[in-house]
Amino acid sequence: MIFQPVLNVFLLLLLFAPVVAVAVVVMTRPSAGSGNGRRGAPLWLWAMRLVMILACFVMLLRPGIPGGATQTLATDTDIVLVVDTTASIVAEDWDGDKPRLDGVRADIQAIVDEYPGARFALITFDAAADLRLPLTTDTTALVSSLDVLRPEVTSQSRGSSVGIAAQMLSDTLSNAAESSPDRSRMVFYFGDGEQTDGSTPESFAGSAELTDAGGVFGYGTEEGGAMKLTTGGLDGSDGGYIQYQGANAKSVIDEKNLNTIAEQLGVKYQHRTADAELTLPEAPSTTTSYSKSGEIGNVTELYWIAALVVILLLAVELARATMLVARLRLLKAPAAGGVSSRRSSPRSKTEETRPLSERGTEQAEQVEVPARVHPSSTEPSGGES
Repeated sequence: MIFQPVLNVFLLLLLFAPVVAVAVVVMTRPSAGSGNGRRGAPLWLWAMRLVMILACFVMLLRPGIPGGATQTLATDTDIVLVVDTTASIVAEDWDGDKPRLDGVRADIQAIVDEYPGARFALITFDAAADLRLPLTTDTTALVSSLDVLRPEVTSQSRGSSVGIAAQMLSDTLSNAAESSPDRSRMVFYFGDGEQTDGSTPESFAGSAELTDAGGVFGYGTEEGGAMKLTTGGLDGSDGGYIQYQGANAKSVIDEKNLNTIAEQLGVKYQHRTADAELTLPEAPSTTTSYSKSGEIGNVTELYWIAALVVILLLAVELARATMLVARLRLLKAPAAGGVSSRRSSPRSKTEETRPLSERGTEQAEQVEVPARVHPSSTEPSGGES
């Protein structure tokens, strides 16, 4: 059995020791009995209260039974995510009329779940490439970065290249290979393949030798989707849709460019849609292992047993208190009933309503006066002849 106390054990002892001492002292005094000394609570009642205090103490210690150490699949892999953040990434042709960025976020979450223990880096690109998150195992930070990810401000857009992140990707992979040569490296590219700056896209071939696996994922449709203006406001509000010749401008996927990037990296290309299942490559077997999650592992909690004892004893206390209150009410009821049941005679009710001066005069007249003694009654009976 193990204990995982809610508070420090010494602090718990400091809190409960005085209360236990008081309960023990009261139990040992004669007044705690039912027949010795002055009247007091029964001994069994104080014993029950002592048990309740001890049960609370045990509950806060959180006892449990360890279920053994668990093994978790860990991937010793460095994964670099390259995400397009140009205005076209919010074109509304994902799963109907949702922005493509929603699909990117969902796929990255699937990648995080697929490769536990991996280190992730996030590179975004529009007019320039930016390392948003260096290699880290903190997937919470990665997800948070994706949640706040927004495309470039539309008014500042000057066109973009699908290969502008090639050099930053190469540098990131090189640094990872130098610091951790035993770890494998994977690259995932997310974009629509639109080349809007009029130049020839940069090549990702320089990263191929540092990439063990990965994939290129394309988002968008041939029909295209309208793109909302991005103002850069903190509240994420927009100013309508991007216009072109009096109509909503549409972004169309360019799968030719995306296939070229996949060939340069030596990975496969997938056109992503909301109803298609994401296919991910297996992590290199040499970097996949099992790691112990800890000595405690899964613990079967037992504090609930002490909690049930506390609840049961509290119920007894409440029942006893309810009975005492009921008895007190029964003791007071006869006295109150006798006074209220006493009926007043009609005369007394009339007296109460009459003026005080009249009642005083009549009462004075009704005072009993001793009867006068008749002279004849005083004569002795022996006087008659």
